[in-house]
Amino acid sequence: MNFKCSLTLTALLLSSFSLLAQIEDKRGVVAKNAELVKVQDGFKFTEGPAVNRMGDIFFTDQPNDKIYKWSAGSNKIELFKDGAGRSNGLYFQLDGTLISAADLQNELWAIDQNTGKETVIVPSFRGKKLNGPNDVWVRPSGGLYFTDPLYPRPYWEGIRGKDMEQDGQHVYFLSADRSELFRVTEDLTQPNGIVGTPDGKTLYVADIGAKKTWKYDVLPDGYLTNKTLFCEMGSDGMTIDDKGNVYLTGKGVTVFDKNGTQIAHIPVPADWTANVVFGALDRRTMFITAMDAVYTLQMKTRGVW
Repeated sequence: MNFKCSLTLTALLLSSFSLLAQIEDKRGVVAKNAELVKVQDGFKFTEGPAVNRMGDIFFTDQPNDKIYKWSAGSNKIELFKDGAGRSNGLYFQLDGTLISAADLQNELWAIDQNTGKETVIVPSFRGKKLNGPNDVWVRPSGGLYFTDPLYPRPYWEGIRGKDMEQDGQHVYFLSADRSELFRVTEDLTQPNGIVGTPDGKTLYVADIGAKKTWKYDVLPDGYLTNKTLFCEMGSDGMTIDDKGNVYLTGKGVTVFDKNGTQIAHIPVPADWTANVVFGALDRRTMFITAMDAVYTLQMKTRGVW
């Protein structure tokens, strides 16, 4: 090995060590010796990762109006849908339908996973445009929740104004048969990330505007009760693992146990980490969207979706 190669190898090792050294993991949620891997960059702003039954991840590049698919088996990324309604958050129903927070016209879409054809399932609320559906969680027993914060977009020019038509930034529930749409929160500053437990009994909502995440009990009819503070941190996207740990995003990925105690922090080399989900067949691959790139990290815990 020549001196130049030796220096290069040393630099790479130091770089890996530096990243590993920064990972704070008090409960062993990250797999032993795991390293954050950049899968691909060159996007504009990645968001909204959602896992299908095979463990593949669909994610958005909202400024470029595209949805991509990461195949767990090949670790390859391919374009799934161009002209995606400026989709933001995504989530799969149990039947394989992809639900999309389509921000161009402030709608909620249902997308056929095989054909890419979309159907508008929520065009408005009480005759007025929504602010901009942002993130989605589908309840296992049916129905779905979505957050509706306001982030004025440059691509709205000629479509709508920058002021909100609703009377605030809220969380909504759409019934399984799509016949009922109603608000379930009206007291949050700017709700963004949202995720629930696999039994469908608990919902977490990140109020990124107030820098807090709230925990609710879910009633059978979709309404929420027993609002309690989960942690003093907001989040863009969220996910949950099989131990009940909740993963919040922003400055990297921060992990809280089910009692709201911080147990880990995973740094990501980007100014902003937008979202996170567990993928692959065993759901032990964490998939992270952050600015112009997407990353993976092998985990000891596993996802539940």
